Amino acid sequence: QVQLVESGGGLVQAGGSLRLSCAASGRTFSHYAMGWFRQAPGKEREFVARISWSGAITVYADSVKGRFTISRDNAKNTVYLQMNSLKPEDTAVYYCAANVGTIPPAEAYEYDYWGQGTQVTVSS
Repeated sequence: QVQLVESGGGLVQAGGSLRLSCAASGRTFSHYAMGWFRQAPGKEREFVARISWSGAITVYADSVKGRFTISRDNAKNTVYLQMNSLKPEDTAVYYCAANVGTIPPAEAYEYDYWGQGTQVTVSS
């Protein structure tokens, strides 16, 4: 069992930055591939970024590529999402998720554990 707790969300103006953190507890964090997803009101949950257990493999959604960076610190059991050049369309609840595997899967249903989410609001 893995517990995930996101933090770092908030209200920011367009063009600003936020860094989300996802702290994991429970089983060995380094055994898990991790992902970030987001869900805006009235929309389906969508993939944002994912990272392999070692951090060597990272994948981004086209909508955030070049603006967001996913990283992890296995010594701190934490995965991060650095978000720069934020846009109003980035407004959503952001969730981190863990998958029991080395390669991060693409689809939300393939993840085994989820955090409760953190709200990100970008004003224009």
